[in-house]
Amino acid sequence: MLNFCMISLVSIFAFAQASFAAPVEHETLLIDDARVRMIHGNAPATAAYASITNKGDQADRLVSIATDIARKSEIHVMKVEDGVMSMRPLTDGIIIAPGETVTLKPGGVHFMLMKLTSRPGMGENVELRLTFEQAGTVTIMAPVVKIRHSH
Repeated sequence: MLNFCMISLVSIFAFAQASFAAPVEHETLLIDDARVRMIHGNAPATAAYASITNKGDQADRLVSIATDIARKSEIHVMKVEDGVMSMRPLTDGIIIAPGETVTLKPGGVHFMLMKLTSRPGMGENVELRLTFEQAGTVTIMAPVVKIRHSH
């Protein structure tokens, strides 16, 4: 019984490790939990998510995202107003205040990867390049994972 429990725990830990990218530190920023939503069928777009923590004493702004798997990438927000859900680009980017963590997640602020040029499968890694006003550009690897929400 003990061996079965150990094998189960090891399997769960291995799966958890495979589900998210390793944390990346760049300048005063910590980027964690990066992942790309699995691409369904012939969908022309997918979403990506991450958490960004500003460990510095000055605000920084995430101004853009780029990836080789899409011809167009944007920072988006989903909102419900008067019972209607809408999605729009955040053309001014996202400010990350000192000591703050911004979590990009399904149903809220997220990255949209549009006009896909390739279709990486489950468990494959996608290179994402995040550009910040102060910290410059940082490259992270994000695994493709199954996420239930549509964005």
